[in-house]
Amino acid sequence: MMFYNNIDMRFKCLYKILILFLLIIPALSCRSDAAVDPKFKVVVLGASGGLNEQDLTSYLVAPENDNNYVALDAGTIYYGIKKAVELGSFKDIQVPDNSLLKFESYILRHHIKAYLISHAHLDHTSGLIINSVADSTKTIIGIPKTIEYIRDHIFNWEIWPNFGTEGAGHKINQYKYLRALPVKEIVIPETAMSVTSFVLSHGNDHYPSTAFLISSGEYSVLYFGDTGPDVVENADNMKRVWEYVAPMVREKKLRAIFLESSFSNGRPDHMLYGHMTPKWMMHELNVLAKLANKDTPGQALKGLPVVVTHIKPTIRAGIDPKEEIRKELDELNNLGVDFIIPVQGQRYEF
Repeated sequence: MMFYNNIDMRFKCLYKILILFLLIIPALSCRSDAAVDPKFKVVVLGASGGLNEQDLTSYLVAPENDNNYVALDAGTIYYGIKKAVELGSFKDIQVPDNSLLKFESYILRHHIKAYLISHAHLDHTSGLIINSVADSTKTIIGIPKTIEYIRDHIFNWEIWPNFGTEGAGHKINQYKYLRALPVKEIVIPETAMSVTSFVLSHGNDHYPSTAFLISSGEYSVLYFGDTGPDVVENADNMKRVWEYVAPMVREKKLRAIFLESSFSNGRPDHMLYGHMTPKWMMHELNVLAKLANKDTPGQALKGLPVVVTHIKPTIRAGIDPKEEIRKELDELNNLGVDFIIPVQGQRYEF
């Protein structure tokens, strides 16, 4: 009798293991490559699109095994570093014993190697400007118009001292300008990354903004500055970006997309002012999906992380724009992409 009871117990254990196995395998197969074999790490210094001056657009990006970061825009810098330190997002960096710097200052001066600025609006540059007095020598990268606006209208001794190597008056020579020509890959100084830039339209008679394709080895992440959808902007700028990266999507070499959705779907098109909504975000992602896989576009972006940037807070009580936008994106998500609403200070791996 004892012999049969032991056999019964063994079958029950095997049955439970089999059920667990069948549950785990499908779950693993749905995970994106970024989740199981990350190539990049991203630290969010600023996730918001306005109002809160302590949380304006800025993301640090580095290869997974490297601590030399580039900042994608620079709305908030020092406060974002402080939040990231509190959350342990720089756990793989230590301040040398002989350093006189605070942890936050050490990150700012030694581990942010360059700034990629998508456009010169203050919610994308104010952290760079304010922290310039404590910063170290490094490079500002942007398309020629963006560099021109920063040089002539910010670092000009009227708005702020000239921390650049060009421009008006005495030059402090802290920031070197590197002009990124459209669709030309350039090396990001002091990092293991390169960048390819694409001109975008940001409303107001096609005010220039930029998309940056940041690459390390054979893998890339794609970051969009502020932009409206092609249909509203009467342009084809986004389509040109999608055409360029579609082969990377097919080959699973594009690890993440950072794309803005400033407003919820209730915002009328004539009041977007060069921004996106969930409806338009999904419209544009479907353009990419069809370019990446015309036969089965619904599978082309499945599991791809899409970081939803530049969500604008509201002054109205009782409304959470992040929850609104997340809900609308989930309802419209016919591509199975992995939408991420970024949190200031958090570290993500792709």
